[in-house]
Amino acid sequence: MTFDDLGLSPKVLSAVKDAGYETPTPIQQGAIPVALTGRDVLGIAQTGTGKTASFTLPLIERLSRGRAKARMPRSLILCPTRELAAQVAENFTTYSKNTKLTMALLIGGVSYGPQEKILNSGADVLVATPGRFLDHCERGKILLTDIQIMVVDEADRMLDMGFIPDIERIFKMVPPRRQTLFFSATMPNEIVRLVNTFLKDPERVEVSRPAQTAETITQYLVKVSDGSPKSKRAALRAAINREGVKNGIVFCNRKRDVDVVARSLQRHGFSAAPIHGDLAQSLRTQTLDEFKSGAVRILVASDVAARGLDIPAVSHVFNYDLPRSPDDYVHRIGRTGRAGLKGESVSVVGPEDSKSLAAVIKHIGSEPETLDLGGLTKPDNQKAKEPSSEAKPEPKPEQAEPTREKSAPRRRSRGGAGRKDAPKPRQDKDDSDVAEGFGDHVPDFLLRSALA
Repeated sequence: MTFDDLGLSPKVLSAVKDAGYETPTPIQQGAIPVALTGRDVLGIAQTGTGKTASFTLPLIERLSRGRAKARMPRSLILCPTRELAAQVAENFTTYSKNTKLTMALLIGGVSYGPQEKILNSGADVLVATPGRFLDHCERGKILLTDIQIMVVDEADRMLDMGFIPDIERIFKMVPPRRQTLFFSATMPNEIVRLVNTFLKDPERVEVSRPAQTAETITQYLVKVSDGSPKSKRAALRAAINREGVKNGIVFCNRKRDVDVVARSLQRHGFSAAPIHGDLAQSLRTQTLDEFKSGAVRILVASDVAARGLDIPAVSHVFNYDLPRSPDDYVHRIGRTGRAGLKGESVSVVGPEDSKSLAAVIKHIGSEPETLDLGGLTKPDNQKAKEPSSEAKPEPKPEQAEPTREKSAPRRRSRGGAGRKDAPKPRQDKDDSDVAEGFGDHVPDFLLRSALA
């Protein structure tokens, strides 16, 4: 089957071919013809299966006739994170180049002004994160009476991030006579309830079981005896130093660990950069561009920041922490081994990870091979030299934790937390991670004290 067999117009087909695509993926083969008829679609597919084109192409086709009025968009695409929304917007721009359709990208971290300007001139398509979309609605900048197509992408990640109440609210705001294209990698009970409530007799298109990992990915474990942060960082460096590691994404469960691990890699001579929800959007975009271009070799990321990113030719994925959910393990390692290329995943595990590891093994059906790094995982073997400019020696890692605990209240009192009249800073919900302990950001002086 080719794209010519899916019922798309010559203008859309020309844009697809110009983008270098000739053969549709299974999810595209199943979803596009159904979506073109106006019927609701429930697409169940993992990240990296080409599902973005499964909803952007029929959306462009169906909206190609007509024009949006001021503040009255004709379609809405909801994504869980800024990066995924930006990626979807980029795909839309690529595929709609032969049409006159207009698009507005509504995400946090950037000013409202330019977004409102596009809305006021009329946008056929809105690509948005739930938080910023509702902000615009509350400001009276969007009228939803003309919405014809609503798309929900990465619905299970919406659930993980606590967006389901927002999604339900948005569903109730848009006209009931609309087409809904709903995509999710997994189908937990809450997502099933959402589908049963808001979709009308959807065509179910499922291309692979959620627990399946790509055959192009070789999976390894690196076992450390004590599981301390210092030992895990040393094991991570040894794994990255192996032959054949062109680039890689390192996953951490907490944003503070993303910062610590990235700074540690930098101090040991690696080209590394962090990316998580608390960084400014401009910095996140710049970091991704540098990683794609090769200027940055190692991207240290949280799950939320990296979910759904289409980054080609990633040779390795490293789990500094095993994820909280076995499903997330599959999604993480799916960043490599894409488009037929071979890839490797390396997970650093200690004794405290036994339950998480058992859950992963049960989920994927086999235990990854143990990788022998020849004793290179000993922390002292790659100890960084202290900068000569430092006047005082850095405390040992075991001394850093008490310092962190004592510093937290002092930081809260400076920021005014604890005063009843102190305004609370608004959290950009569409990019929130689960943070524990000290908080989302760790001051530089504490980062230095925690590094090996």
